[in-house]
Amino acid sequence: MEQRRISGKNHWYHETQSTARRAHALPLVPEAATVNDPFLLDLTLPVDLLADIDSIVIPARKLYALLFPQRVAVNRLRTFSAYDRLSTALTVAQVFGVQRLCNHYAARLAPLPGPDSSRESNYRLAQITQYARQLAASPSVIDARARQQLEEVGLSLYDLVMINQIIGFIAFQARIVAMLQALLGHPVRFIPGMDTQQEAAADRFSRTEAPWQAGIDAVELRIASAPQMESLSRWQPLPELRLLAPLLAHEHLILNELGEITDHVAQQRPDAQLAALVALYTARINGSEHCFAEQLRRWQDGAQRESTLREGGRELQRVFAGNAQESALIQAVQLLTCTPDRFSPLSLSLLTEQDLSRRAVVSLLAECALCGWLNRLKIALGQTA
Repeated sequence: MEQRRISGKNHWYHETQSTARRAHALPLVPEAATVNDPFLLDLTLPVDLLADIDSIVIPARKLYALLFPQRVAVNRLRTFSAYDRLSTALTVAQVFGVQRLCNHYAARLAPLPGPDSSRESNYRLAQITQYARQLAASPSVIDARARQQLEEVGLSLYDLVMINQIIGFIAFQARIVAMLQALLGHPVRFIPGMDTQQEAAADRFSRTEAPWQAGIDAVELRIASAPQMESLSRWQPLPELRLLAPLLAHEHLILNELGEITDHVAQQRPDAQLAALVALYTARINGSEHCFAEQLRRWQDGAQRESTLREGGRELQRVFAGNAQESALIQAVQLLTCTPDRFSPLSLSLLTEQDLSRRAVVSLLAECALCGWLNRLKIALGQTA
């Protein structure tokens, strides 16, 4: 797979077809592959927020090492190679448009040999790329048929967990990096004319109950390993991971770090109502019916505002206009969820002007980033019954 620059366009073009010979193209920013911090991509943490952000960043760095090691041993059960992982990461980074991520994953991917040029390999890669792009850009379009298409090109149960964790992780990383760039006053650089994520259709949220059922097999307790059982017993009690943990425990090391991040984000919530509103609107945009229904139990408010959240759209701003904090928060969540590459210092100032401390703002936006990850896992690995 080559990383090419199209004449006249200042962005990456990610090819999905391999060539018979090894490509010699170099990434535009080769030094981006060797950053000291592969999660924050060498952004400097603000001193006053160091402790709060580090509690999330430390497990995220460990997770990066698990998802993107220098070498990956493939076998019959785990076929997702280092090339597959970084190709998927670059596809997702390009969807979100945060240039630091695009530079880093392109630089990591460039020297790796691609798959052979057979029709089967090309079709497999095309299916993986299409799935990654859809789950990143329009999560609500993913369904059981999308999972089946991945299985048809040879992805195993472990591969399905891996690809969805990679997509969710890059979604989380893109939003944390975008938020920190805004905190540090970095100018926004985005690609004009790129499509932006649209809110999911309102009819998905018409039901008051949205029971969720797994779309893949959970870890079988009878034959689970001791580390899998330990991971499951530790993280399944978290409300956010109650249903996902039995599926994610197939890759228990990854589940452990996701659990750490989820636990830290939950502990840092500055206000339960504001955090629930963030989670509600993020799930509403992404189309995660079950996450939306779960958050409604946390969010105690009037029937009119609940109905407006279900409907979504511009009406939200009018109904929530009576509360300046909530109105500013809805704007920030919409921007960070749909267009993280356009999240600017101005976007952040709209929140800090509403009597929210920088610490509270970081906590609420980290909640938004994590919810985007969990929304995608719920959509990808199961369905609403």
